[in-house]
Amino acid sequence: MSKKMDRRQRLKYHIRKKVSGTVERPRLSVYRSNTNIYAQVIDDEKGITLASASSLELSEGARLNTNAAAAAEVGKKVAERAKEAGVTKVVFDRNGYLYHGKVKALADGAREGGLQF
Repeated sequence: MSKKMDRRQRLKYHIRKKVSGTVERPRLSVYRSNTNIYAQVIDDEKGITLASASSLELSEGARLNTNAAAAAEVGKKVAERAKEAGVTKVVFDRNGYLYHGKVKALADGAREGGLQF
């Protein structure tokens, strides 16, 4: 693995030691690939995903432009689906990524969509 991936994995393990999703407050986990961004609301006690969204689901024009605006749309979509599942409060798991750029935009979009964290 590269040094960048090793650093992210190390950060991820340290974050996951402290952050865990419960029935009352599931975990909003973010994964960012080179081309897309994904978000899941996970109940770690039961081991199930309650809601998910990704930039693959966006319209063709928005999907081709995978920037912070697309990440904000993914945040709104995952918040909408989480509210349908009865979830309003979550804990945010940035998954080792810096809280900046696309990750921050996704978090702001989820807050705008009605999730509290």
